[in-house]
Amino acid sequence: MHPSPDPAGPGEESVWDYPRPPRLEPVRQRLRVVFAGLTVADTREGFRVLETSHPPTYYCPPSALAPGLLGPPRRAGICEWKGRAVLFDLTAGGRVAQGAAWAYPDPTPGFRPIANYVAVYAGAMDACYVDDERVVPQPGGFYGGWITRAIRGPFKGGPGTMGW
Repeated sequence: MHPSPDPAGPGEESVWDYPRPPRLEPVRQRLRVVFAGLTVADTREGFRVLETSHPPTYYCPPSALAPGLLGPPRRAGICEWKGRAVLFDLTAGGRVAQGAAWAYPDPTPGFRPIANYVAVYAGAMDACYVDDERVVPQPGGFYGGWITRAIRGPFKGGPGTMGW
């Protein structure tokens, strides 16, 4: 049982209208990640994954990331939709954010376009932006969605939402 969706107005999206299994779509908005006072990722060639009850998760091409930013990959969990993930530490400006980024080196067929694209936990960064809007991290520490003003919840991830 899930909660009642917040009403979505013109130009807004409800996460309760997102599909399950999730949908992958390209985005042309500028995606920008700031860590340790430095812009560590910047692209207009990203993707977003839309899944019921989750704010979008954004993926940047490897070419959009600052050189030397990612540590060696280590095995992470398995997503029932995308496949096995790898986790990375991010290092920049003398700071390290452990396990703050992930990728799918060999995703399932429906998610092949994001092979080796990198997503980051917004809460571990100084700031993440979609165009010029600073995002709010998805609640909780497990999921990596980015919340903008145009996204309506409630969102999975916070206390009491794991059973949704």
